[in-house]
Amino acid sequence: MHSMFWQLGCARTSFLLLLLLGVLPMNLAGCASQTAAEHAADVEATQELAAAPRHGNTLDYSLAPADLVKADHLGRVGELLHFGDEAWGILSLVLLLGSGAIAWMRDRAVKLSSNRWAQGYSFLFLFLLMTTLLELPVDLYGHHLSLRYGLSVQHWPSWFWDQAKMFALTWGIGGLLVMLLFWIIRKLERMWWLAFWCVSIPILFFGIFAAPYLEPLFFKYQPLEKTNPALVARLEQVVQKGHMNIPPERMFLMKASAKLSTLNADVEGFGSSKRVVVWDTTLARMTPDEIVFVFGHEAGHYVLHHILKTIVFVLAVLLVTFYVGYLFVQWSIARFGPGWGVSSQNDWAALAVLLLAFSIFGTLLEPIENTYSRGHEHAADIYGEEAIHGLVADPQGTARGAFDVLGKASLDDPNPNPVYVFWTYTHPSIGYRAAFAQHYDPWAPGMQPKYFKSKR
Repeated sequence: MHSMFWQLGCARTSFLLLLLLGVLPMNLAGCASQTAAEHAADVEATQELAAAPRHGNTLDYSLAPADLVKADHLGRVGELLHFGDEAWGILSLVLLLGSGAIAWMRDRAVKLSSNRWAQGYSFLFLFLLMTTLLELPVDLYGHHLSLRYGLSVQHWPSWFWDQAKMFALTWGIGGLLVMLLFWIIRKLERMWWLAFWCVSIPILFFGIFAAPYLEPLFFKYQPLEKTNPALVARLEQVVQKGHMNIPPERMFLMKASAKLSTLNADVEGFGSSKRVVVWDTTLARMTPDEIVFVFGHEAGHYVLHHILKTIVFVLAVLLVTFYVGYLFVQWSIARFGPGWGVSSQNDWAALAVLLLAFSIFGTLLEPIENTYSRGHEHAADIYGEEAIHGLVADPQGTARGAFDVLGKASLDDPNPNPVYVFWTYTHPSIGYRAAFAQHYDPWAPGMQPKYFKSKR
């Protein structure tokens, strides 16, 4: 439902490897044309934020003075960390290549064994270890900030254990993808980018399907029906209203409070693995009506087919990314290969060159991807507010109240820099979401709901 520091603090390169090779789905989306009610609420919300001071409180979402100072500091540090981490990720790869460190890793892996599987996994281990260590100061500081401002309660030993588990997953799964990639490169020197994109399609589907089975490695889950049967009964009202196939056994409670203080809920997986997850921190701090709205938002992702649309978008991005990566590798090796110690695209060391291309291109694509994502999140907000109409006394106040609780729990900036929102936010700012929710009234005379037929 909202953006926050990535509490598990995974190494950027490790995550990038899985993300761009199709194992982890990006949260992307698209926009639809505005209805009259949506346009009116958008105008009101935009004017409300324009009238408020930058990084200051708005009419529909405000923080206490002390928390506003914290939010401002978190926002400013977050901007530096975000762009600094991206720049460092690119620079560190250039330094590793230019210093010969990547070639040294390749040489150690090749000398270790003549078996390509042993070589590939050995090289990847050394590469991930080095990049993880280079990213560690940023990750440590990010978790330190989360602890300092009460966004996390995860002790350092547990945090390091999560890093170790993520490293192992990245190495294990990433190794298979690397072996597949280089096998295709050897077979199709000029068209490997297209062939690998084709095989990434089933990999992407499998990755999304399998994600719910990996999450329990980091958090504990319980059937929501066993812990909160009364809440499940209310959530089923939203399910029935949207004609969805989300039975109670696909509703889960995640024990987020063991590590986090922030709130969230999400939809995971697809097909038989699709499920709705509500964090226990959300249950502890929100009213039942507000939780029903949060569920309505997540149900919107389900009903509006956001996962399928996301897959299509990701595949389009991957196709362009792989082709750009191919061109970049050819040019870079021809221009810098001798100095870097990278002989050809078949060289294990060429993986670092390819990831360098992905890092640069991914940074440029970020605002496009995030704009697309905000479109889906906005659509889910609208769906959630319409879905609870008739199920709660005040859908507008309920939705606004939910955003208020979410924002305060995460110390979200009420009115952040719009450029930063455009470039980095996967969701609209919490100040905008609260204002839009308060002003969105498709049941007023002359208006119509966007996703539900009016019963007036």
